[in-house]
Amino acid sequence: SLSSRHCPWKMNQLPPKSAVASPVSESTNSRGEALDSLSMDSFWLEVENIKQSTEAEQEECSLADVKTQEEGEAEAEWLQDAGLAELLGEPAGDKDNLVLLSTLTRTQAAAVQRRLDTYSRSRRRRNKHPVRDVRDIFAAGSSQDTAAEKEESSPDPLWHNLRTSNTQRKTQDYSCTVRNPGKEEVFNMDVAYSEQAAVLLKGSFLSESRKLKDGNALTRFKIPKGRLGVTRIGDLSAQDMKKIPTLALIELTALCDILGFELKRNKAAKLKTTEKRLFGVPLNTLLENDQKLLPNTKVPLLLQALLSCLEKRGLETEGILRVSGSQTRIKSLEQKLERDFYSGLFRWDDVHQNDVSGLLKRFIRELPAPLLTAEYLPAFAAVQNIPDLKQRLQALNLLILILPESNRNTLKALLEFLSKVVAREKNNKMNLWNVSTVMAPNLFMHKGLPNKIPEGKEKQLAEGAADVVRMMIHYQDLLWTVSSFLVAQVRKLNESNSKRYQFCDKRIKNLLRKIHADKDKVEKNQGEPSKVVKVHASLLLKDSLEVHLNNATRVADVLRQFQKNLCQNGWNIVNTVNLLKCNNSTECTNLLLYEVGGNIGEHCLDPDTYLLDLYHINPHAEWIIKQNPSCPRMF
Repeated sequence: SLSSRHCPWKMNQLPPKSAVASPVSESTNSRGEALDSLSMDSFWLEVENIKQSTEAEQEECSLADVKTQEEGEAEAEWLQDAGLAELLGEPAGDKDNLVLLSTLTRTQAAAVQRRLDTYSRSRRRRNKHPVRDVRDIFAAGSSQDTAAEKEESSPDPLWHNLRTSNTQRKTQDYSCTVRNPGKEEVFNMDVAYSEQAAVLLKGSFLSESRKLKDGNALTRFKIPKGRLGVTRIGDLSAQDMKKIPTLALIELTALCDILGFELKRNKAAKLKTTEKRLFGVPLNTLLENDQKLLPNTKVPLLLQALLSCLEKRGLETEGILRVSGSQTRIKSLEQKLERDFYSGLFRWDDVHQNDVSGLLKRFIRELPAPLLTAEYLPAFAAVQNIPDLKQRLQALNLLILILPESNRNTLKALLEFLSKVVAREKNNKMNLWNVSTVMAPNLFMHKGLPNKIPEGKEKQLAEGAADVVRMMIHYQDLLWTVSSFLVAQVRKLNESNSKRYQFCDKRIKNLLRKIHADKDKVEKNQGEPSKVVKVHASLLLKDSLEVHLNNATRVADVLRQFQKNLCQNGWNIVNTVNLLKCNNSTECTNLLLYEVGGNIGEHCLDPDTYLLDLYHINPHAEWIIKQNPSCPRMF
């Protein structure tokens, strides 16, 4: 099960030497055979290096020990984190709890019900007032019955079927289906992952499954672009992204329920303060300090500097990341950075590349809380227990969406760098598996977390951790995508709440005041095959652009039409050319189209989005052309 016993191992926990030298040969994990030819030598060498570099600091602990939770505590914490505190009988500031429940799929609602049932039983044992039942809110039963009584007297058909399926699941082989590495496989993000898993569970998936033999060839996945395009992390406004983690947590829990795994999380612990300014400092504190120097900083400046130094001089170095630098020099460099980094006096050109890579790994390890967070590190580590590759990636996608923004942005910067290292494999001799085995101990070992590893499981857990890192590096573009079903749920939340979002840009605010003049007319014409709409670009043109939409009109077409209008309106040709190019590449346009208002906060649209379909889903939104924030401003 996905439980706390899969927590990372202590730095002094090494397997016997015979296990260190041998590649994977025995494992109860369904991918044991897939890793037969992949050596774990780099992993254990890195563990030994970490042990040596921290022996003098073993007594320090950046996190308090995680206490064992009483029955019902984990469920109560889950319901709070899932935005459903009102179900616990606690007062809520608004009706968000009820609104959230109305957006859930059947499998997601079943996951909520299961946790509420467990919490309700624990409350009854302690003779406390019974909590509210999900079915009361859905008006599917008598509000006077307790959750457990309802489960016994008139169980929800879906919940009953899922529970029965999960019981049967434990006695069947649910191993990975054969995948053809030579072909692209569809990665469906339109339907909730838990719903997909439920369908597979009822079908012939179990009886036809076989184990994956080839671990060196990773399956290629393609996200099919629907009519509404694909949404990446960063395309949604901050207000809408705040809704994603709770939805992702509910969906991850529902997926684990269907697969027969129990999702357990570590309880968040208080961080100890430190005198340092760089190493061993919480991510949020680092970013707060960095933003005083450079507003809008999303990745710690020190990490940016370390990665930049390695990209300039270390990508071609043989054994980069794997070959350890001098521990004495690394400790000395850390002290110099603490003293001189913010003053700009630190000289990067004088530092050896292997020492910089040592500083990079040390920075990650010394974070007071793991980069993957103390709460969800066990879940990341336990992804290895899901036999099917696609479902492992689904779980990873949801976990990444659950991460705090600072952790997610920092992890992405690291993974992008690791991809660049792998891309130079011919020169640096570091392939994807080498990089994964070296980085796994730095991401999954943390001296402040409890360690309960069953005897003889060290090697299996090490292989699984390295495999998770390998997936995060190789599939990072897929993993940093917000599933269409989650975006649809955000829209439902916004529609139900009927909130008017506040925008910092007063010009956008003024534009939004002018819309909705013909709401009734719009609603009557939702089925029409064409539509004339206005696209605003107040920062570039005084007048809005009139666009005729039909079933074939895409965002890219509108941007091309706008570019044509720029030239026709007499814009200086140099400014026009520069505006349409980003980083001197005509492939990266400097213009983006945003959907603003209605049932979304602000949404940067995929160039392949079909606008008439989007209009029908969100008829009250305004469409605004803006300059790409990642490109230099030309006005």
